[in-house]
Amino acid sequence: MKPQIIILLGKPGSGKGTQARLLCEKFGFEYIGSGDILRKRKLKNDFFGKKIASFIDKGKRVPTIVISALWMEKFAKLKEKKDLKGIVIDGSPRTKEEAKLLEEAFDWFEWKNKKVFLIDISSKTAISRLSSRKICQKCGKIYPNPPKEQKFCDKCHGRLIQREDDTYQGIKERLRWYQKEVKMAIDFYQKRNELIKIDGEKSIDEVFKEILSYL
Repeated sequence: MKPQIIILLGKPGSGKGTQARLLCEKFGFEYIGSGDILRKRKLKNDFFGKKIASFIDKGKRVPTIVISALWMEKFAKLKEKKDLKGIVIDGSPRTKEEAKLLEEAFDWFEWKNKKVFLIDISSKTAISRLSSRKICQKCGKIYPNPPKEQKFCDKCHGRLIQREDDTYQGIKERLRWYQKEVKMAIDFYQKRNELIKIDGEKSIDEVFKEILSYL
């Protein structure tokens, strides 16, 4: 039944990234975050990288065809790993079309063992969490609500910053996108009776324990 495929969905600030990290640390799973893949790919000084950078740097959504191409490239590399235990996909699919493409990819790579979790929080909670969180500029570690005096990451000593899309206007825009597009992907899995809803208002440890109970 290996590898175990886990998809984590939810509003911005729901804790998807934190839960993905915990799962990878506990089980040795591979992490796939579309945002991370795009940020790494944009650093290559070719047409594809420059085009991705032109979208990301302006806060524009990268087209699904680009995301799917990067997914397939990453999946192909992971397929060759003899000791692949599992894959955690953080924050994708972003649309119903991406959900369908992911299903086709899983079929192509013959990965059958899948769990889809929705970490559910209110919009009020999302705004509260995102407006107070910081992220390490160097390694990307997220600090949900760090002390005001903490300026650097305790992991790599990179500077802690607030992402541009974690400002109030950025958060409101991300929540509008969630309701317009991501909700369609969630409904896709709901109709297939594959969606497992987790109460994301609980503590990090409580959410993690509930996810583990389904694994």
